Amino acid sequence: MPDGTVEPKKGRKFDQVLEGARQVFLSDGFEGASVDDIAKAAGVSKATLYSYFPDKRFLFMQVARTECARQADHAIETIDMNAPVGQVLHDIAVEMVDFITSKFGKQIFRICVGESDRFPELGREFYESGPMLIRNRLVEFFKQAAEKGELEITDFNLAAEQFHELCKADLFPRMVFNMNDDFTPAEKLRVVNGAVEMFMARYSA
Repeated sequence: MPDGTVEPKKGRKFDQVLEGARQVFLSDGFEGASVDDIAKAAGVSKATLYSYFPDKRFLFMQVARTECARQADHAIETIDMNAPVGQVLHDIAVEMVDFITSKFGKQIFRICVGESDRFPELGREFYESGPMLIRNRLVEFFKQAAEKGELEITDFNLAAEQFHELCKADLFPRMVFNMNDDFTPAEKLRVVNGAVEMFMARYSA
């Protein structure tokens, strides 16, 4: 069985298979998703699907990895990293809150938790392809801001984790415990503004 670091074989229908798998995983979860349903949603044969992905876990991780990379690329393209640090943090927080509360973000979290006993590697691999990627990019930005004299940080990894957690305040627990399945723009903005204000109160130079 492949681990999360193996690169899948690319081909003409690779993206087609990924999109079909994304749809089925979101609607049925990891356990409920069958290879037959994924092949049908992708419009390919099971043989074609297996030629790209030898098992369902590997396919799930590629779906998660692709979506996380897409989110990260979108943030890089839309956020002006040369803007004042408070504005950059605000824009980053908006991206993070939107992903955390998205249908995909919620379902991926629930799948990783629900399958943690049978497939503990799912959670670890998703963390490495998602949250860890975000943390590393935050660390890079914080170091640049510190060099400019805009932030005063000694433990960059901790600061990145703290900012990530601030962006989950209130919304994430309500989502996890099924108290709310959707949030208004005002609710999200409240958390975004609070995260930036608290972070800047601690680390602003």
